Order: sequence, then structure tokens, then C-alpha cells
Amino acid sequence: MAVFLYNWEAYEIRCTENNWYCQLGTGMSDFSEELIRPTTEDEQGEKCVSSGTGMCFPWLQKHIETIATGGKQEKDFAQTTSACLSFIQEALLKHQWQKAAEYMHSYLQILEDSDSNKRQVAPEIIWRLGSEILYYHPNSSVETFNTFADRMKNIGVMNYLKISLQHALYLLHHGMLEDANRNLSQAETWRYGEKSSSQEVLINLIQAYKGLLQYYTWSKKKMELSQLDKEDYAFNAESQTLLNHSWKTSVNLCALIQTPGVWDPFVKSYVEMLEFYGDRDGAREVLTNYAYDEKFPSNPNAHVYLYSFLKREKAPREKLLRVLKILYQIVPSHKLMLEFHRLLRKSEKEEHRKLALEVLFGILDFAGCTKNITAWKYLAKYLRQTLMGNHLAWVQEQWNSRKNWWPGFHFSYFWARNDWKDDNALACEKALVAGMLLGKSSRYFRYISKQDHQVLKKKIKQMKKSVKKYSIVNPGL
Repeated sequence: MAVFLYNWEAYEIRCTENNWYCQLGTGMSDFSEELIRPTTEDEQGEKCVSSGTGMCFPWLQKHIETIATGGKQEKDFAQTTSACLSFIQEALLKHQWQKAAEYMHSYLQILEDSDSNKRQVAPEIIWRLGSEILYYHPNSSVETFNTFADRMKNIGVMNYLKISLQHALYLLHHGMLEDANRNLSQAETWRYGEKSSSQEVLINLIQAYKGLLQYYTWSKKKMELSQLDKEDYAFNAESQTLLNHSWKTSVNLCALIQTPGVWDPFVKSYVEMLEFYGDRDGAREVLTNYAYDEKFPSNPNAHVYLYSFLKREKAPREKLLRVLKILYQIVPSHKLMLEFHRLLRKSEKEEHRKLALEVLFGILDFAGCTKNITAWKYLAKYLRQTLMGNHLAWVQEQWNSRKNWWPGFHFSYFWARNDWKDDNALACEKALVAGMLLGKSSRYFRYISKQDHQVLKKKIKQMKKSVKKYSIVNPGL
């Protein structure tokens, strides 16, 4: 018989061949008592539902009385687990951790359900709900969470690996690295029945997180090594220790990053170690596969990591452009797109210079980039450069698909006032773009051009001249 200590009650779990039996214990932990709110005088006079331990839930009675199946009211908690689950979910959404804990007391009877399918999924549901409550409940503690996790690992063994991994992440969040590592080591050697594909993925993930912990140790030792004299005896000893740690880490990370998925922190750690030991070919292969292997899901970060690596290698511009072009297709508003624009505009190929204009318009299509002064500066400058180069068609191609919504999105009178108030420099750059695209009649341009600002007087004057000369609505162009 195993004692399952939940955060508010002590339960006895008896495992028979066909059923789990959940029986309420008589004792209550100190923590349990902290979670149970006292009954007020007003509540004592109300009709209430008793938990069997002296807890009284007057507000719960109203919910129970409204539950009916087949036209018959049900007041037995054993027949209201579905309702309890709904109440718990509602309490969690409202961050009512105490109320969720009290409802959870009743929901645990799901382990006695006569439906084998419900009993099978119950442990995972209890773990997910319970861990969420314990994570946020003001009276919870690491010790309480640990006790709950350890009990849940042995209820429904198919969830052992998942719970072990989530338990380790909880410990990591609280800075308990050694406990997390010990937890992962125990899970790493755990087996139940024949090894399934899902178990294999979870074991690889557990080993990879263990590898991340080893990477953390390796990274600290690398920092210590950088402070030692290479001629010092301690340097050689630390180098060997560092090498041993990197080998262990590589073994734990390697299996996971070959499995299709999004493994950003693991890939970054592994590549850093490969680069540190001079295996640049190995690092390039890992990053190339992670970015381009069709078995892996589309992942913008994979292309960011590959680009950063190639940049460190001082790769040719063409290689850099190829990587950033794919990233542009996935995330047109990525912060690297400004760098992509700079590389394109330096190219001698006309198609690249045309794409450089498209990239800038693409960035500013997104609401999160509307205040990006660098993007507006680049667009104002590149519009002039493009028009001076007799490429009016390039500008018109980009503007035709935006002329119906950019004026309201970027260049309204409202935004003119707000931008001028928040950032004069930004307002001037936007006004220049608005004037070139919409002409002098643009509300945004008119508002900014009329401002009397001593410092920006010269800039506003130059802006007016540029609009007069380069506006695409100017018949003289």
C-alpha cells in the first residue's frame, strides 16, 4: 500500500488487478490545514456540502443542485466528477487557486470511476491540474510539490517519464540543479514493458535536459579555464575535466537533435561546444540539417543560428543572402531583415536591389514595427535612391498593394500628432515617406511640415524639398 499525499489531504491508494481505489485518510498534513479556509459565521447558516473531513463548501452546494442526468438530480460526489473538472478549470482560469484546491479534493474520486478509459487518463489530468495549483498557490512550497510529484509518478506508470521531466523543470526553475539532475538520472534508467517509440522520444528528451545541465557545468568551467595561465599545471587539469564534460554532454544531446522537432537550446549548446573544440565542419553540418532537413518543422530560429554561424565564419555574401531570404519568407518582420536589406542594397544584381525595397515595405506592414525608426530611415533613404535611379516602377509595384490601407495604418492625422509628440525624429522620417508616396496632400506630411521646431527646422525644410522633387504623385516624374 502506497500513501499518496496530495497537497490538502492524505489518500491511500490501493492497486488491484482491475481498479484504483482512493480512500480519504483521517489525518491531515500541516500544509493541508493551511489550504483550507475557515468557515465564516454567515456560511455556517447556509446549506453546505461536506467533504468528510469537516470542510464545508456552501458555495459548492449551489453548483451540485443544478447538475442533473436523465432528469434526476445528483448529489453524490462520485457522480459529479465531470462537473468538478469544469469548476476546477474555471477556478484556474480566474486564478482562484484556493477554490481550485478545494474542488480538487472532490475530483480525486475519478480514480474510482467504473469507466476504465476515465481511470486510465485520470492520473495525467490530476497531475496537470494539481501541479498547476501547487505552482501558483500562495501556501505551496517546493517540498509539497516534490511530494506530490513523487506520488503521482507511481499512479499510472505510463506518465512516469512525463512527470519526471516536468518535475525536473520545476526544480530547475527554483535553481535546484543537483536535485533536477538526480531526478533526470532516475528517469533516464526507468523502463516499463517494451520500449515504445513515445518512450524513446521522452527518454531522449530527458537525456538532452540532463545534457543541458552538463553544458551549464561545462560553460562555468570554460569560464574558469579562460582565467588560468596556459603554462599553469592547473590549466591542463581543467582542460581535461572540460573535455570529459563536453563528451558526456555531446552524448546526451546528439540523439535528440537528430530527431525531428524544435530543439533550439540543445542545438545552440551542442554547436557552441563543437566550435570551441574546433569542429567547425561538424557545427556547420548540425546547423544545416536543422535548418534545411524537410523532416524538421519550419523553424525561423534554425535559419538565424545558421546565419550567425556563417557570419562568424566570414562566409561569402551570397551564402548569407540565401539563408536570410528563406528567413524573410518565414518571418518578414524579423529584426535581421534590416541586415538583409543592407546586404541586398550593396549587391550589384538588380534583382537584389529591387528585393531590398520589398523587404523594407514588408517590415513596415507589421504593427510591431510601426515605431521602428531605423526601418523608416532606411525606407526614406532608399526611396530617394530608387527614384533617382529611375526605378519608379519598383516603388509603384510595392505601393499599389498598400495604397488602400497604409494611409490609415501609418499616415493618418492621429498618428501624425502622436508620433510628433512621442518622437520628433521618427515623425520626420515618416513624413518624408508619406510625402513621397502620397504627395503634399498627405495629412501626415502636412501636419509635420507645419511644425515650428527650432532644432528640426533645417530637417523639415530638406524634407519639403525632397517631397517636391521625388514624390511619385508629382507629374514631373
